[in-house]
Amino acid sequence: MFKKLVVMTCVGLNMLSYGQKENLTIESAVMNQYRKYYPEHIMGFSWIPNSDNFSYLGAYTSLLEGSAKKANAVDTLAKIAEVNAAVNGKLRWFSGFDWLSGNEFMVVEQGKKFYSYNVDTDKGLLFAELEEGGANPKVHTGSKTVAYTVDNNVFINKGNQNIQVTKHTDANIVAGQAFARSEFGITEGLFWSKAGNYLAFYQKDESEVHDYPMLDNASYPGELKSIKYPMAGQKSEKPSVGIYNVSKGNIVYITPRGAEDAYLTNVTFTPDEKFFLVAEVNRDQNEMNLNKYTVEGEFVATLITEKSGTWTEPEHPAYFPKEGSNNFIWISEQDGYNNLYYYTIDGGLIQKLTSNKFVTKDIISSNSNEVYFYATGENGMNTMVYKVDYMGKQSLVTEVEGTHSVSVSPSGKYIFDQYSNHSTPNVAQMITSKGKVSNMLTAKNPYENVTMGTAEISTIKSADGKTDLYQRLIKPSNFDPNKKYPVLVYVYGGPHAQLVTNSWLDGASLWMYWMAEQGYLVYTVDNRGSGERGKAFESVIHRQLGTAEIEDQLKGVEYLKSLPYVDENRLAVHGWSFGGFMTTSLMLREPGTFTTGVAGGPVTDWKYYEVMYGERYMDRPEENPAGYEQASLLTHAKNLEGNLLLIHGTIDPTVVLQHNYALVQKFVDLGIQMDYFPYPMHEHNVRGKDRVHLMTKVLTYVIEHNK
Repeated sequence: MFKKLVVMTCVGLNMLSYGQKENLTIESAVMNQYRKYYPEHIMGFSWIPNSDNFSYLGAYTSLLEGSAKKANAVDTLAKIAEVNAAVNGKLRWFSGFDWLSGNEFMVVEQGKKFYSYNVDTDKGLLFAELEEGGANPKVHTGSKTVAYTVDNNVFINKGNQNIQVTKHTDANIVAGQAFARSEFGITEGLFWSKAGNYLAFYQKDESEVHDYPMLDNASYPGELKSIKYPMAGQKSEKPSVGIYNVSKGNIVYITPRGAEDAYLTNVTFTPDEKFFLVAEVNRDQNEMNLNKYTVEGEFVATLITEKSGTWTEPEHPAYFPKEGSNNFIWISEQDGYNNLYYYTIDGGLIQKLTSNKFVTKDIISSNSNEVYFYATGENGMNTMVYKVDYMGKQSLVTEVEGTHSVSVSPSGKYIFDQYSNHSTPNVAQMITSKGKVSNMLTAKNPYENVTMGTAEISTIKSADGKTDLYQRLIKPSNFDPNKKYPVLVYVYGGPHAQLVTNSWLDGASLWMYWMAEQGYLVYTVDNRGSGERGKAFESVIHRQLGTAEIEDQLKGVEYLKSLPYVDENRLAVHGWSFGGFMTTSLMLREPGTFTTGVAGGPVTDWKYYEVMYGERYMDRPEENPAGYEQASLLTHAKNLEGNLLLIHGTIDPTVVLQHNYALVQKFVDLGIQMDYFPYPMHEHNVRGKDRVHLMTKVLTYVIEHNK
C-alpha cells in the first residue's frame, strides 16, 4: 500500500511538472541560450585523415568514432581520463582537438601545453610547451611545431625547444599579431607554409600611432594603460610581413610597394613553398593588388589588380584547390557579388567558376574534380552549400533551406551536414556524393516546455523602392490581435552584419522572447548597408553613414504603424556598436519617432573611430567634411526628444569612450537631460555574468520609459 502510494504520488508530480510551462527570466534568457536551451547537436565533428571514418565529442569527455557508411554506429575511441593518464595532463575535455595522422590526435591544455595521443598504442607525449607569457599559438601539425608570441616577439617551439624568432626591444614594433584591427578578414598574425619549412608573420610599426589612455580603476590607485589607436585621418600602422626560414633561421621582410601605411592582407604560401602571395590595399582602400613574391622576399609580379569607386575589400586569401598545383582560386566581388575566379600562378584567368547573383561566403574544401563553397543562394537569409567543377558547372549540395555547416570527407564521397532553419532546431546528417541522406540526429525543440511567443519573417521594400529587406517580428505567447502593443526595435544596420537569418530562432537573442512576454513586440529589419546582399546593397552607405540606413529603418516603422495591433505612440529602439550609432541617430535625426532609445557603445562621431573601418566607408575627414558632419551625432544633439540612455564599457578598445563622452558633453552644453551608464573594466561589450545586469538595465529602462 505504501509503495503504491509513493509511485502514484510520483506519477502525479511528474504529470504536473510536465503540464506546467517554464517562464523565462532575464538571467536565464541571457545566460542559457547557448547552454541549457541550445538544441542537441554533434560537437567537434572531424574526419579521420585518409579515411571515411569520423570522430566527434560525446559529453565533452569522450571521443567517439564512426564510419560514414554506417553513420549512426559509433564506438568510443578515447576518454579524456585515458589521455590524461597517458600524458600526465590536467585536461578537462578535448580542447584544441586536431588529428595529426590516422591514429594520432592533438589536445591542448589551457593553450600552453600541446599533447599527442596515439589511439592504437594508448600512449601520449607532451610535444610542446610555451614559454611564460606565450600567446596566439599556431600549430603546424605535420611537424608538431608551434609558433607563438610573447609580448611583441615571435617564438617557435620545435622538438620541445623554444626558439626566439624576432628580438624586438622597441615595444612599438609588434610581430606575430593581427594588424589592421581585424579588418580585411585578418584575425591572426602567424601563418605556416604547407610543409612547415617557412613561417610568415605580420609585423607592424606603431611608433607614430597615438597612445590612447584607458583607466584601470581596478588598480589602487587607478592607473592609465595606453593602447595604440589610429583614428580616421591620423597616423596609422606601418605593416610588413616577415618570412622565417625554419632550417636556416633567417628572416626576410616584405613591405608595401606603395605608401608605407598601405594594408598587407590575405597572405599565403603556394603549396610548393616557392612563392608567397599577399594582397596590398592602399590606404584609401579603392585599389587592391595581389602581389607574388619568392619566399626569399623578392617581388615577382602583380597577379590581379582591382579598383573601385567605393572600396575594395579582399577578405579571403588565395585558395589552392588541386594537390601539387600552384593554380589558385580568388574570391572577388568585382562583378557585384563574391564569386570564384580560377587563376594560374602567373595571373592568367583560367576560368570564372561562378557567376552568381548572390554572395559566396567562403570556400569549404576541394578535390581534383570540384570545389565546395558556402553561399546564400537566392534567399539572402540562408547559408547553403554548393559545388562547382573547374569548367564552371555548379550544383546545389544542400537541398533544405537554412543555415548549414558541412565537412567533406578526404575522399569526397561523403559530406557531414548540420543545419537549422526557422522551424528546425538542428539536424545532423551524412550525405553521399550521389545525394543519399542518412539522418544522424534530429534535435527536439528545447523550448517545448517554455512559455514563448512566435516570430514572423517577411520582407518590406527599402526606401529606394527596389530592394527587399528581411524583417523579423516577435510576438508574445498570448498575443491578441485586438490589443495595442508597444514595440522595441532592435537594430544593428552596419556592414558585415545580418540579424535576420534562416536559422533556429531566426538570428534572434533569447532576451527578445522574454521581452515579448512582458507585453511587447520586438522588431528587426536588416537595412541596406548590412551584410550578405552584394556590393550595391552595401555600398549605398559610402561617405554618408547613417543616411540610407535610417531611411530603411523608417520603412520598418511605417510597416509597424500599418499593423492594427501596434501602438504607434510607444516605439522604442535599442542597439549596440553600429547599432548604438543607429539607435542614437534615429533618436536625434528623426526626433519624435521613438519615445525611448538605449544605445550601447555607440560611434558618435566617425572622426573618433579607427582608420581602417572608418576611412573605408567615410574616406578621410578632410576628404569628406560634409559627410562627417552630417553623420556626427553631435550635429543633431539639439533635436533630442524623449528618453535616451547611453551605455559604454570604460576600457572599450574598439569604440573608445571618447565617443560617448563627447556626446554627453554636447548634451550638457545644450542643457539637455539624458541618461548615461558606464560598465567599469568592460571592453566593447559586457560579457559574463555582468551581461545579466546589462540586459536588465536596458530592458527595464525601455519598459519604464516607453509609456
